[in-house]
Amino acid sequence: MTTTYAALLRGVNVGGSRKVPMAHLRTLMTGLGYDGVRTYLQSGQAVFATDHGDETSLAAEIAATIQQHFGFDVDVLVRDHAYLKAIADNCPFPAAELEPKQLHVTYYSAPVDAERFAEIDPAAYLPEEFRLGDRALYLYAPDGLGRSKLAEILSRPRINKGLIATSRNWNTVVKLVEMTGD
Repeated sequence: MTTTYAALLRGVNVGGSRKVPMAHLRTLMTGLGYDGVRTYLQSGQAVFATDHGDETSLAAEIAATIQQHFGFDVDVLVRDHAYLKAIADNCPFPAAELEPKQLHVTYYSAPVDAERFAEIDPAAYLPEEFRLGDRALYLYAPDGLGRSKLAEILSRPRINKGLIATSRNWNTVVKLVEMTGD
């Protein structure tokens, strides 16, 4: 059975380094035998369909191909349409009432629990807030990610130790649901 997935590349095409042109990424992924490869924006999202592998093996295959072709390591998460849709549907914040720049999702490579974030005093960052989901964290940052003190704390290496973590704004979250649902 063919499944449609989104590949989320972490930390590419930002700040002038670790360049992965989306046209090259599409060519590489098509070369891996994936069907219907499409990219979204320049920040490392690709949608594709395949009838083999699972999220973990597909992510490893894409990461290895990028490393071989571009000469640097890139963390990759692969998620299917059902997962992406569930993340959007289960948002604990009123997404329809917020500006997309105010809401972000961090996708994780494994489940996360509240213990990982125990050092954070949520009251100290209000009105910013975060909630945990299925291998995801939802962040409400009313002034946007660039001004968010909470986002800075949540991205610290000791909090994300042992995990791949990559964040997307709400527009991208919604677009990936749409693209994988086609």
